[in-house]
Amino acid sequence: MTEEDPLLREIRLRRDRREAWLREGDMSLGRRLAQIGVLGWIFVLPTLAGLFLGRWLDALRGSGIFWTAPLLLLGLCLGGWTAWQWMDAK
Repeated sequence: MTEEDPLLREIRLRRDRREAWLREGDMSLGRRLAQIGVLGWIFVLPTLAGLFLGRWLDALRGSGIFWTAPLLLLGLCLGGWTAWQWMDAK
């Protein structure tokens, strides 16, 4: 099975998006704000989860910020990757 040429795939994606735009028109302001809100939560929730999990582990073990710093960084990376994937799918 041959893999599709990336250029052709992007051309078809652009064509489909343009056809959808011509059919549906521009998004409303409310829908745009909702997408921005969703994107923010997609990024913030893993970051906060990493922070709270790290703080809880550090409090449990009395280890300063040994777990907080790496889990916060992991949450930032996971949130950024998830936001990137969500935006790429749109």
